[in-house]
Amino acid sequence: MDFNSVRIEVILSQSHTSLGYHALGPNVQPGGFLELEGQTYQVLERRHRYLFKAGRYQLHHVALYVQKSQVPDERQLLDGQWVIGDPTCAYNALSSVLRCAVNPSGPCDRCTHYQALKDG
Repeated sequence: MDFNSVRIEVILSQSHTSLGYHALGPNVQPGGFLELEGQTYQVLERRHRYLFKAGRYQLHHVALYVQKSQVPDERQLLDGQWVIGDPTCAYNALSSVLRCAVNPSGPCDRCTHYQALKDG
């Protein structure tokens, strides 16, 4: 089966809401970004679903679990890794997926929980 004929379902991770089936190609991997209908999403997980047909397993469709991407202004490159929010805050997760524990939806510039990183 040609990968281009495989159905790729895009699913919002938190609500498990399907955003429908799309022709995205084989290069969409976890950690990557995709744009659908003017909205940018980050791919969190990719699952392959198979069917047993004619004595063998065949790829039936691919499910991409995504989350809405953070505003590009809130992402920055830190030591070769994209980080959401303010990396000088002690609560920042230093992750491209999660901002922090106390204010995960942000924004960082108005957060009342900000604490500067302690040295050492």
